[in-house]
Amino acid sequence: MHDADLLARRFEEHRPRLRAVAHRMLGSGSEAEDAVQDTWLRLSRADADGIDNLGGWLTTTVGRVCLDRLRARTARPEQPWDADESEPGPADGEPVDPEREAVLAESVGRALLVVLDTLAPTERFVFVLHDMFAVSFDEIASVVDRSPAAVRQIASRARRRVQLGGPVRETDPARQRQVVEAFLAASREGRFDDLVTLLDPHVVLRADPVGVGLGSRAETRGSAAVAGFFNGRAQAAVPAYVDAAPGAVVVIDGQIRIVLTFIVTDRIIGIEAVADPEHIAALDLVTSDPASR
Repeated sequence: MHDADLLARRFEEHRPRLRAVAHRMLGSGSEAEDAVQDTWLRLSRADADGIDNLGGWLTTTVGRVCLDRLRARTARPEQPWDADESEPGPADGEPVDPEREAVLAESVGRALLVVLDTLAPTERFVFVLHDMFAVSFDEIASVVDRSPAAVRQIASRARRRVQLGGPVRETDPARQRQVVEAFLAASREGRFDDLVTLLDPHVVLRADPVGVGLGSRAETRGSAAVAGFFNGRAQAAVPAYVDAAPGAVVVIDGQIRIVLTFIVTDRIIGIEAVADPEHIAALDLVTSDPASR
């Protein structure tokens, strides 16, 4: 009983994030709650001791639950997304949960839901988990049974479709660009405190196998650790757009050696470092620096 209580408490710590993921995926507060509850049932039946990263497991699991529901919704067009529901409130007689209402209000606006609803289920899954919650392409690939490279292309396509839908991103591209440029400047100048300020406390930095071979860790978590890694670096980094997302390229001897992509909300929540030449060649890179082209 003690272990079950401990697992339940740990799950509750992640509930606001899971609800936010599900709400973005499904566009409905009531469906999101159902998906979160389904995720708890799956966790209660799983071998929790074998889960190394509970937060990551829960995020991908609730995403998988929502993906199944989106696919079922597509197969049953008579049950569309509730377009009249923007920020759903409690049912009559149900007590107001301030935390729930705050999460729903902050998580996603109606305009973004409308645009997300134009995406195919897999596109929506990839876009929400990667661009909004910094889940790695490798983790997403295992869910949708695609290669990480294919998932990256799905994300790029979905990102363009969202951008074509209007200025509905939680953080507009200009603001994202400002945050990335400020981060690169603080990195070059060794301003550790400024780096920490620009990073979400739970930021995740991931490097591909080639990057690991160059001295990076495969994964670094937390603002202090990520700031420490970048402090005094980025001397050769040039701001760029990578597959339409804010990023940077590291140019050495006139060649792009590393590509950095940033996932930005109010702060940076995810950074990916790509050093594999074949992957770099497949990316859509736009930079104002002629030497990096």
